[in-house]
Amino acid sequence: MLFGYNFDKKTMYIIMGILIAAMLINLGANNVIGMLLTLPGVILAMSFHEFAHAFVAVKLGDPTPKNQGRLTLDPLKHLDPAGIFLLIFAHIGWGKPVQINPNNFSKVSKAKGETLVAIAGPIMNFILAILLLVIFYLIMIFIPNSGIIRTVSGINVLSVVITLIYYAIVVNIGLGVFNLIPIPPLDGSKVFLQFLPYRAQMWIQDKLSIISIIFLALCLTGLLGYITGPVIEVIMYGMEYLVGAVFSIFI
Repeated sequence: MLFGYNFDKKTMYIIMGILIAAMLINLGANNVIGMLLTLPGVILAMSFHEFAHAFVAVKLGDPTPKNQGRLTLDPLKHLDPAGIFLLIFAHIGWGKPVQINPNNFSKVSKAKGETLVAIAGPIMNFILAILLLVIFYLIMIFIPNSGIIRTVSGINVLSVVITLIYYAIVVNIGLGVFNLIPIPPLDGSKVFLQFLPYRAQMWIQDKLSIISIIFLALCLTGLLGYITGPVIEVIMYGMEYLVGAVFSIFI
């Protein structure tokens, strides 16, 4: 299912193949390499994001994610082809949704449980981004002067590692921000829409097909990036400032 529309796998892969081919034609070699370097960060971000949903749901008393094999960091259990495609090429995306049964929540109300499960994914991405940023700082400070060999077959391994980590940080922040957008089926809808009046919720549900089409068009054209981009930059700057301040105390 893609934004409320059911496509068989063959049709979905054909659509994505055409879009990928069209994008690659307009991309230079450097941009293609950059996207390949983004892939590990995408896999990491999505796996932890969906695991966080499953973990919180199970902790609240719902065994559904565990029974479906989602209480794991195995990427193959969490990755969604369309979500990966958009995250790599449009810098926004999602993983395979974790199914839950709110009726099983034994420690909180249904509404509060759904909110906690939904917010767990983006929070995990922000936490992971901070941890990766700490690793990034440690490498930048200690490795260059350590004498460790950093070139293999003419490739600067340190430079590649630093680039992979940096992209992973950006991807995690981007995935966290994107999923907080209050449009179904994104996590933000479960967090923010419940605070809207009932009539507003029903209006959104009634117009969901149109909203989904417009939203998908914004994603594919990159226009949504003009909205999420500044937010990602602010969060990135804030994390860098905080981590840098901590390092300045101890180093």
